[in-house]
Amino acid sequence: MADDQSKDDELAGTEQPFVQHLMELRDRLVKSMIAMAIVTAVLSLYPGPAALYDILAAPLVAHLPKGATLIATSVISPFMVPLKIMLMAAFLVALPVILYQAWAFVAPGLYTHEKKLVLPLVISSSILFFIGVAFCYFFVFGQVFAFIQSFAPKSITAAPDIEAYLSFVMTMFLAFGLAFEVPIVVIVLARMGIVSVQKLKEFRGYFVVLAFIIAAIVTPPDVVSQLALAIPMVLLYELGLWAAQIFIKHTKAPEAEDAEAPQA
Repeated sequence: MADDQSKDDELAGTEQPFVQHLMELRDRLVKSMIAMAIVTAVLSLYPGPAALYDILAAPLVAHLPKGATLIATSVISPFMVPLKIMLMAAFLVALPVILYQAWAFVAPGLYTHEKKLVLPLVISSSILFFIGVAFCYFFVFGQVFAFIQSFAPKSITAAPDIEAYLSFVMTMFLAFGLAFEVPIVVIVLARMGIVSVQKLKEFRGYFVVLAFIIAAIVTPPDVVSQLALAIPMVLLYELGLWAAQIFIKHTKAPEAEDAEAPQA
């Protein structure tokens, strides 16, 4: 009876009519849009869309032949491409606020032990995504562009198109950002009971092969970028196995903990 009472207290006041849920969802979306609009306005003033593109293009420009530059093959590309980059940067900067609004919307309907699972996953998934993007920009790009230019014939002057470069960058950022989410996927699969930790450990060898297949598909056809994506995925899989055991231990429902307690 006491347990039932504690559960009722825990969720007291959280049952809201459907219309109120929609109104709260609207408010959360508005706050997220305001946060992104503020960041966009700030970035438009400093450093500005053009400077943001220069920052994004720096790893490629550093490995182009002397005097070579990127080109725009479309009339509106010099305007649209920096604008897209500014919006992408604004979304990344505002992502913590957006994720917090999502968390604040679902949190009232969760038990305490569920909150212990969701909030750390939201924070850690954001951090891992940023780490993946940073790893791609600061390490992978330099290695990939140096490798590609080393194979370019002397008779060819490289002049990449800015739209093609933006597409390449976004694809790579997304690939590495999602690849670094491997521990989160492992934790969720184990915590939800979809796959046991023991089964995931037995899947290690298959995951290594899968990681290299994914790297071969989503990265350029060079050994450097494929290894740079596959090896972190394998290491992060091991990290996920370790973290999953901790999460399962510390995010159990109260009744599960009582059931596992030794009987007097």
